[in-house]
Amino acid sequence: MALLGSGNRSRTSGKANLVLFLEVLVRTRGVLYVHSVMPAVTPHVEWAVASVIGEAVRLDWLPQPALPSLLYAEATWLGESGTAGRLVSNLRGWPIRFEATEDRSATNDGERFAFTPSLGLFHAMTAANGDVVVPENRLRQVLESGTDVATAIGRLLGEPWDRELESFRQAGDGAPVRWLHQVG
Repeated sequence: MALLGSGNRSRTSGKANLVLFLEVLVRTRGVLYVHSVMPAVTPHVEWAVASVIGEAVRLDWLPQPALPSLLYAEATWLGESGTAGRLVSNLRGWPIRFEATEDRSATNDGERFAFTPSLGLFHAMTAANGDVVVPENRLRQVLESGTDVATAIGRLLGEPWDRELESFRQAGDGAPVRWLHQVG
């Protein structure tokens, strides 16, 4: 949301200046990777994604070679900033493994989310090239915590999630990609 002043600073009657708030839609894009899901859950995943995107969604589900009884899909989306976070909020309650990314925009940093049922949710900000960015205060917490620094920094970088998801990522190479466009 952009904050724009009224531009009239010459009022001397003691009244507050009027301020006009304008909401500016900032568009960005990202990718949703559903690495593993039971076939019975796929309609629920599509409904969860559709509620964020604002239109019906049909993903191209393929057998997950790493676990043949499960399926995987990939969708590239175009929408307003914060879409990846809303997707994650809708999906994290389901028994699935997934990742969501959001490219940086003019007003927001990029983001990366990863979720596995065993590890829960990972979230990090990302640089323009996709590298995870760790804020200074989180590094200070690691140094002050007395825990193993290498292990703690590895968690901040998402290494446990990367280890668990890597076999699913490799199995999904070459998956068809579907474009989703947010309406409204």
